[in-house]
Amino acid sequence: MAKKIKVNVFDDMREALQDAAAYERGAAVNLRVTRIPARPKPISAKDVRHIRRALNASQALFATYLNVSPNAVRSWEQGTRRPRQAALKLLAIARKNPKALLVA
Repeated sequence: MAKKIKVNVFDDMREALQDAAAYERGAAVNLRVTRIPARPKPISAKDVRHIRRALNASQALFATYLNVSPNAVRSWEQGTRRPRQAALKLLAIARKNPKALLVA
């Protein structure tokens, strides 16, 4: 049988409020802070083509690097579709360092 753990929610909330108040006063408080990076900016068709050519890769090979279909890369370069989510993040990384796609 699983061991029951007693949790006093009131004490936890009181402690959290005290920490928040101390933080507002400017006191040193041991808090965990998570910074979420900004979303990558949209990439134009011309930029996608430039990144691919910097790697000297065909559309099919570039698609393999990004784990997308060759049709997706073709559509991005023609401007009929735009990369989203994970592909956009990978393209933003590749824009700064194209060789990063080869090492991963």
